[in-house]
Amino acid sequence: MNIVIDSLYKTFGAITALENINLQFQGGEFVTVLGSSGCGKTTLLHLLAGLESPSRGNIYIDGEVKDRPGADRVVVFQQAGLFPWLSVEENIEFGLSLKTTTKAQRRQASAEILRIIGLESFAKHKPYQLSGGMQQRVAIARALVMKPKVLLMDEPFGALDAQTRSSMQTFLTSLWDQLHCTIVFITHDIDEAIVLGTRLVVLSARPGKVALDVPIELERPRTPEVAFDPHFLDLKKQAMGILAH
Repeated sequence: MNIVIDSLYKTFGAITALENINLQFQGGEFVTVLGSSGCGKTTLLHLLAGLESPSRGNIYIDGEVKDRPGADRVVVFQQAGLFPWLSVEENIEFGLSLKTTTKAQRRQASAEILRIIGLESFAKHKPYQLSGGMQQRVAIARALVMKPKVLLMDEPFGALDAQTRSSMQTFLTSLWDQLHCTIVFITHDIDEAIVLGTRLVVLSARPGKVALDVPIELERPRTPEVAFDPHFLDLKKQAMGILAH
């Protein structure tokens, strides 16, 4: 799976949100996109998802122009967005119910993904019976059960407290290590971007332009001590310099 973003512009009336974005992502990468509020990073995610159309330029996935939603891309938002009247397993199975699958196939798929995310004992629970972090795990599972080529994540841990956020970062990294799907992860948190990703993209202030695009060459698994690694500190300094302007 290969994503190419070619000379991409997005305007809303007289406002230019994104200007001349050129990026290329390889299959299996964990790309973190960092930027300050209003820089267009969520707009970029919506364009990748097909929820918005480019004003100019194109997005290609495996050589095909993508300008509308498709099953090859799934979005996880900041809020879990679970259906409160459905159980955990029913929430996970919801997307599959829109496809030509049997109830037995859906139940098997949800059982497998629940095992992977470590919530198999909560299959019959309703969302209100789960913590915020557990709800977000279910939202991620609901996305992954669709077997997308690309998982698009829009600040999915932004509403969580610091301890839960750290736990979810560890969880997501472990999950990515197992599944090796391509992830594009939007965040405004510098440390989160560096801890999670294999590649860091930093957008400038509006209009959003690619100000930095570099590999994150830190060993995995990443422990809290990674924050003292010279490469981590160098990336953080570069990102802070961009965001300061």
